Amino acid sequence: MLRGIDVSSYQSSSYDTDGLSFVFIKATEGRSYVNPKLSAQTKRGRDAGLVVGFYHFLWPGNLTEQAEYFVSKAPEKRGDILAVDWETTGDGSHASNSEKDRFIREVKELRPHHKVVLYCNRHFWLNYDTTSYAGDGLWIADYVTAGKPRIKADWRFHQYTDDPLDKNVADFSSGSALREWAGA
Repeated sequence: MLRGIDVSSYQSSSYDTDGLSFVFIKATEGRSYVNPKLSAQTKRGRDAGLVVGFYHFLWPGNLTEQAEYFVSKAPEKRGDILAVDWETTGDGSHASNSEKDRFIREVKELRPHHKVVLYCNRHFWLNYDTTSYAGDGLWIADYVTAGKPRIKADWRFHQYTDDPLDKNVADFSSGSALREWAGA
């Protein structure tokens, strides 16, 4: 299993990259938020030679506008991975299953040469998802032993803890296998 982390504006732009193969960076949320550390956090990951991914925190409604906003703000480099973060919003709502599916498809149309994955927690996957559509792969959050999420579905990435930061593993045999899958 390959190790990685995900970061947002809550983490430093000089996060530790030792032993990591990948990093996911929050790029956008809804139709108005851009991570103020996006550029610096991206540079840190690229300088360390990591596979870099960007995620969008999905809100219900205005899916086309959200997809366009996300791809207009997320850096674009061959081999970058894009992700939709599907969970409960700050106001207690969440995008529907069909909205999640449509958003992934729209991002794939806007960035056809990039892998697009779904991030969600185990509860959403088991209780809200009805299509099992995760684009090019599932990134599942389940805080248990790394690489052993409690789901039956195939997954590519597993967020297994948020202490002291979001740590992940990827189900690839090597860094080169991850790069090849990502299209680098």
